[in-house]
Amino acid sequence: MSQTLSIPLVFDRALVRRRLVRALRQSAPDFLFERARDDLVDRLLPVQRRFASILDAGSPRPEAALAIKQLYPDALVVRAAPVVEAVAAGPWSGIVAEPEAIPFATERFDLAVSVMALHSVNDLPGALVQIRRSLKPDGLFLAALLGGQTLQELRAILAEAEAELFGGASPRVAPFTDLRDLGHLMQRTGFALPVTDLDRVTVRYGSLFGLLADLRLMGLTNALLARTRRPTSRRFFLRAAEIYAQRHADPDGRLRATFDIVWLSGWAPHESQQKPLRPGSAKMRLADALGVQEGRFEPKEP
Repeated sequence: MSQTLSIPLVFDRALVRRRLVRALRQSAPDFLFERARDDLVDRLLPVQRRFASILDAGSPRPEAALAIKQLYPDALVVRAAPVVEAVAAGPWSGIVAEPEAIPFATERFDLAVSVMALHSVNDLPGALVQIRRSLKPDGLFLAALLGGQTLQELRAILAEAEAELFGGASPRVAPFTDLRDLGHLMQRTGFALPVTDLDRVTVRYGSLFGLLADLRLMGLTNALLARTRRPTSRRFFLRAAEIYAQRHADPDGRLRATFDIVWLSGWAPHESQQKPLRPGSAKMRLADALGVQEGRFEPKEP
């Protein structure tokens, strides 16, 4: 008898969508998204091929699709976004769809991109599998998402303030996946030649409240299913601001906040791609290749 795998639900996706709509209606700049969009273009420029059909998978803002269209003006660009406000009007075809449920046939696109969307899905492996299946053989996937040590300072001080004032802590900052785990996940979901790297952005604020305002404008405030439902008091935030200033202030008094933008890249498998050698199949010893004498490592006495 077949068994249905149960996907653990971490994020309230309905709340994620509402927060995104609110952020889009405020028309505020999103410096993290803009940085990732520009980096996406820089990563595509050296790729020596023309892409005829391109998927923007879940990017919350349309600027990434616009940059792609400017880079490949003759390509068909399809934008799948979680809310109609995010689809927006532009030189692309648009559809409302969750990143975890992309409604496209297999081997449909030459290139798939996703900018600052996949860190808030409940089934990241499932989303990656669907994106990989939507690519033609030897199609390219590029994605940027928050991961690593993102908001590590905020997570720690909110937990400390809540424990001090109320005797316990509730989840207030989303968990972010480690760079190495994302690399393994790319392999598990069937991408060939996977590569992951990290762009660490340290932003400085005058106070905790400046950081919280930016997170609200970017639609990145707490959307965890396990979040507390009780109203948060002003006393709590004032104490959290004091702890933040004590723990994470630079000499000039400004506060550090860490954002790790993790980049994923991989290819849909194709027979023309390089394959790793089987263990034991090398024709030359590493010592010979390096031109050194092979020897045994002898640890030094402490």
